[in-house]
Amino acid sequence: MTEKKTEKKLGFATRAIHDGQEPDPLTGAVTVPIYATSTYQQEEIGKHKGHEYARVSNPTRSALEENLASLEGGSSAHVFGSGMAAITALCTMMKTGDHVVCTENMYGGTTRLFNQVLVNYGISFTYVDSSDAEKVARVIRPNTKLVHIETPTNPMMGLTDIRAVAEMCHSRGVELSVDNTFMSPYFQQPIALGADIVMHSTTKFLNGHSDGLGGVLVCTRPEHKEKFSFVQKCTGGILSPFECWLLLRGVKTLAVRMKQHDANGRAVAEWLAKHPRVKKVFYPGLPEHPQHALAKRQMTGFGSMIALETGSLENANTLLKSVRLCTLAESLGGVETLISHPATMTHASIGAEARAKIGITDGLVRISVGIEEVEDLIADLNQALSHLV
Repeated sequence: MTEKKTEKKLGFATRAIHDGQEPDPLTGAVTVPIYATSTYQQEEIGKHKGHEYARVSNPTRSALEENLASLEGGSSAHVFGSGMAAITALCTMMKTGDHVVCTENMYGGTTRLFNQVLVNYGISFTYVDSSDAEKVARVIRPNTKLVHIETPTNPMMGLTDIRAVAEMCHSRGVELSVDNTFMSPYFQQPIALGADIVMHSTTKFLNGHSDGLGGVLVCTRPEHKEKFSFVQKCTGGILSPFECWLLLRGVKTLAVRMKQHDANGRAVAEWLAKHPRVKKVFYPGLPEHPQHALAKRQMTGFGSMIALETGSLENANTLLKSVRLCTLAESLGGVETLISHPATMTHASIGAEARAKIGITDGLVRISVGIEEVEDLIADLNQALSHLV
């Protein structure tokens, strides 16, 4: 009896560089070209070379979508003009009367979309501490169609047990989507843990260079592919060929970048945790994080997103004004270290009461640790922290 050989799956870094990014068959170019065209020549009625109109498809975009589907272990991927455009596309799965359960500590822009836009179309949202799967189970209703979680959360770095929530959702006929922006597919694989859909703001770690907006939905079912391809075609909120090219460029170095982000993140978090002027550090890689064991089980690294409590708005402002190497700016995931103030930036729109409920104080500062020399970052934070009272 002849033993059937199974092809070994290529490693992550190899797939990041090669999947969807084969040399151009026309010229041999090793980089996927930017197909800057709005339309395509057709040979006759109903006969074309795979593309009809750029809103529907583009070869650069197709290469990117193949690549991202591979990295997340999905069956298809669909890119959009921003992370918020991807979230909006996700919600086209809903109709009037449907219900969505969400992580209570989400990016403020997502909450703003849900509470100020989508509720006007008869979709309802319930926010819950998704770190406890039983709490999620208790708020599911007969009309619940989707559970959407962020893990780790922005900015409090709380975790959700993806496998536990996925099993609970599927036992009730509900789909699970996971915002995997903070970890990237390099450190966390939600689909392997049971998620149905994975979402990213590709602006962040996937791009990695702070030079292009984007979002993606990675899916697991044929009906997802049909649905989101149709949404791309109908709504037109697609990613441009140039920004697809930038993202393809960024993803090639994702593995090496994430290793350095993780190494720097661990070192900065450990240093901050010992600093006398820092009240508390929120980072899953620290043993004192309440979900450290889950982080080690669910993720293959802890990443570079850190939140720290300075104790007051005055202290936070002093720190943010005093840094010299770290850049005060919104966003995250770039090669440069970015530092921000969630209460007045990413989560200003949710209001003081909502911020207080999920622990976002006026003294909270968020750091996206870059890939600079970590000694230089620590020196910069040290001099800035010396100005705090």
